[in-house]
Amino acid sequence: MSTGKNLSTSIDASVPTAARMYDHYLGGKDNYAADRAACEELDKVVPSTRRLAVNNRRFLQRVVHTLSTEFGIRQYLDHGSGLPTQDNVHQVAQRIDPTTHVVYVDNDPMVLVHGRALLEQDERTVVIHADMRETDAIFDHADTQRLIDFSQPVAVLFNSVMHCIPDSDTDGPAALARRVRERLAPGSFMVMCQLVSEDPEVRAFVTDFMDQATQGHWGRVRQEKDVAEWFEGLEILEPGLVEVSTWRPDTDVAPRQLTHEWIEFGGVARIV
Repeated sequence: MSTGKNLSTSIDASVPTAARMYDHYLGGKDNYAADRAACEELDKVVPSTRRLAVNNRRFLQRVVHTLSTEFGIRQYLDHGSGLPTQDNVHQVAQRIDPTTHVVYVDNDPMVLVHGRALLEQDERTVVIHADMRETDAIFDHADTQRLIDFSQPVAVLFNSVMHCIPDSDTDGPAALARRVRERLAPGSFMVMCQLVSEDPEVRAFVTDFMDQATQGHWGRVRQEKDVAEWFEGLEILEPGLVEVSTWRPDTDVAPRQLTHEWIEFGGVARIV
């Protein structure tokens, strides 16, 4: 992941990105041959990845619906939002209340192009081009300030993106989570999940593969205990920190993760 000072606005079709690979797994068309080839190689070792991506997207939709209907959240700040697909955050939330404001943040130039085209006529939703680790720049951005009132509850989303962040005392996931929560009003929510595996060989393979494929725009596959650390001091909503297909499923027959060589793990917590 690049820093804010070096954010590129050009699209390199020869280098896979996590956003475009995710788009391919979701059946989207905004990806290139390099992204599809990387997915094929990844599937040889972790064949459940397509189902994992779909389940993760459904988790995001359930979370937004829950926070909007049960907790009255009308402001969302989505870090590492990825390419627009079906039932994006603003669409789920604005079906419940059309006045809901949503700010998407991503450093992939393709996300910026497609997102801004999609939202051209939507005054309550915006995409800003930024590295999700640059909390001050994101929170103080003119568009964020225009749409988000941080004196009121807001839902901050880190959905399946923390694995893109390397470990660091100042910029790693734990530090980022602490920095963001310090800027939020009581009653706000943090949604955090990432790819985890309890198999050291799977963690090593996927971490190395994605780091090489994306040319360093990657962090690592972690363990459940690592994710749990980000939630310390927060009020975690039921059912707790879980494999995301089991977080408040719509029905008893909702799709579940079929294999567990790696999973998407996390949950939703409130700042009290």
